[in-house]
Amino acid sequence: MSNTFLGMPTLPVFGRGNLNATEPFPQAAHRELGNAQLRANLGHATHTIRDKRLKVVAELPDWEDMRDAGSAIKNATMAQLPALLEQFEANFTARGGTIHWARDAQEANEIATALIRETGETEVVKVKSMATQEIGLNEYLEGQGISALETDLAELIVQLDHDKPSHILVPAIHKNRSQIREIFLREMEDVDPALGNEPARLAETARRHLRKKFLSAKVAVSGANFGLADTGTLAVVESEGNGRMCLTLPETLITVMGIEKLLPSWSDLEVFMQLLPRSSTGERMNPYTSLWTGTTPGDGPQNVHLVLLDNGRTAALADEMGRTALNCIRCSACMNVCPVYERTGGHAYGSTYPGPIGAILSPLMTGIKSEENNSLPYASSLCGACFDACPVKINIPEILVHLRGEDVDSKRAKAKVPTQTDLLMKGAEWAFSAGSRLNLLEKGLPAGRLAAGRAKVIKKLPGIGGKWTQSRDIPAPPSQSFRQWWAKEHGAPNAAAPGTTGEGTISEGGRP
Repeated sequence: MSNTFLGMPTLPVFGRGNLNATEPFPQAAHRELGNAQLRANLGHATHTIRDKRLKVVAELPDWEDMRDAGSAIKNATMAQLPALLEQFEANFTARGGTIHWARDAQEANEIATALIRETGETEVVKVKSMATQEIGLNEYLEGQGISALETDLAELIVQLDHDKPSHILVPAIHKNRSQIREIFLREMEDVDPALGNEPARLAETARRHLRKKFLSAKVAVSGANFGLADTGTLAVVESEGNGRMCLTLPETLITVMGIEKLLPSWSDLEVFMQLLPRSSTGERMNPYTSLWTGTTPGDGPQNVHLVLLDNGRTAALADEMGRTALNCIRCSACMNVCPVYERTGGHAYGSTYPGPIGAILSPLMTGIKSEENNSLPYASSLCGACFDACPVKINIPEILVHLRGEDVDSKRAKAKVPTQTDLLMKGAEWAFSAGSRLNLLEKGLPAGRLAAGRAKVIKKLPGIGGKWTQSRDIPAPPSQSFRQWWAKEHGAPNAAAPGTTGEGTISEGGRP
């Protein structure tokens, strides 16, 4: 597939909004690991959501079949995405909506700003949206003199604290109730000074703060969880009712949706309405599912717009190995099981998309050669828990390895001299290609004997090995190798170990 989409060339990294990390992941992660409160909040929240998910998933005997169906639908969608987008555009416009195409964050922000200015309003209410966070819409509007108020409770907390989200589903997952109480007292008007940190009291305070905004807003901005090509319908799922208020009360509704959010038909939506709530919040169904198709005279917004956003998605689509990352339905299941995310939180990833999915999605959309994001594919232990949890079976570990390979190749192409890794790999290739060479090294480098009588672990290695021992110890080598032990036990100095020939290659009979 060419690096263009529907005739629009994809743009370079600049102008893509909040997809680029501001510092390498190892550096950011090291800082975040020092935040004990963050780790405590994350540990409690992710374990709670994870346990709820396991219970409701276990209720469905055909859960794995449903995952297969979701994966197949998304793969088919990506295979025919240009045609489906044209079908969606025709159906959306036929029902009174207006489509706008945006190649990158800059274009999307300019389009949204122009549409808001046409209404004469300087304040908008917003439904939680990853796409608008990705393009940095709130910050852009603020620079244009337009105030954008987040109405999702967690997003509101983050916005009031002048912070950034740390989780796809629960943006304020890194804050506890006492911290939220302090934010409300500091940032909200007319808050009872005796406000406690009980969840019901905090929610009521936020509700009073938002109610007058809902009733007075003339313009709303939303994202979309799904777009249905066969009818031009958009769908938003949420759990607080704020989305329903924003999607029905204002006169103008502006939606920003990534081009990958399409589904071919209404029947496909049935699968995802079962996969998404169970994987995200551990619920059997979403409390609020809003669907709208164009405009209806006298009912709901009469000025309906949709900004279809590329912003690097066609670059990801062109990567045959990585394109399945676009199948993501933003459930956050991968983040809730990831041991790396649980300890570092979302801010360490820098991009709007944190966790395992962010570690592949951001580099795919910006290009692995982007120095800001080339460390993200290494933000994983490759344990595979994310793949097991993903409702659409995105093989995140496989894509991580693919991106690591691309990163190494790009750095090798730039380097004028071999790196330490290159030299070590060449040395390992020479040593392991013949048993006689390995035997020679074992005799000449008795590493085990050097460690004998000392600590049972190696705490520090030189060179690039130091990055490994920076955060973990390595067990000391044994006092003798397996080959040496075999020769000793069988009384043959040059006896070949089982499953090998004299030169150390695997024999046909030795395969398990």
